[in-house]
Amino acid sequence: MGGALILAAAAGALALLLLAVRLWVVLSPRAPVPRRSLSLLVVAGSGGHTTEMLRLLENLSNAYSPRHYIVADTDEMSTHKINSFEQIRADRNPSATVLCNGPGTCVPICISALLLGILGIKKVIIVYVESICRVEHLSLSGKILFHLSDYFIVQWPTLKEKYPKSVYLGRIV
Repeated sequence: MGGALILAAAAGALALLLLAVRLWVVLSPRAPVPRRSLSLLVVAGSGGHTTEMLRLLENLSNAYSPRHYIVADTDEMSTHKINSFEQIRADRNPSATVLCNGPGTCVPICISALLLGILGIKKVIIVYVESICRVEHLSLSGKILFHLSDYFIVQWPTLKEKYPKSVYLGRIV
């Protein structure tokens, strides 16, 4: 009986060690790898989030394609804006990046993308762009994804000072 408990404890400790090593591998910073194209998952939110996101996408090269969108079933306006945007751009390329800018719906998507990497299925790069309206404090989504994203972009120097890991590019939207 005592031997079985020791064996179970050792197996549990080994499982935790393997999980810790896997998390370290997935979350450790790495140098960017040049690619011809990069698939992009865009999380669209209602209100001004979709408009900000489409303005951001306008400035991306065709290397960020194909683009896949997640939109709430009830958000017909965002669906219409995205369809119009894609008809104008009409891109055709592959990749694995999630680009989001603040709607609460992006948090579970980013966590799912992170799990793909933890489980060894696919490494997904998470790029979070804090909304232009966040001048001094991060949004709740930003506070959560600051620790999980590969690139965390802010649009105000005051946020860069408070969050040194972030990337300040000035106003990009």
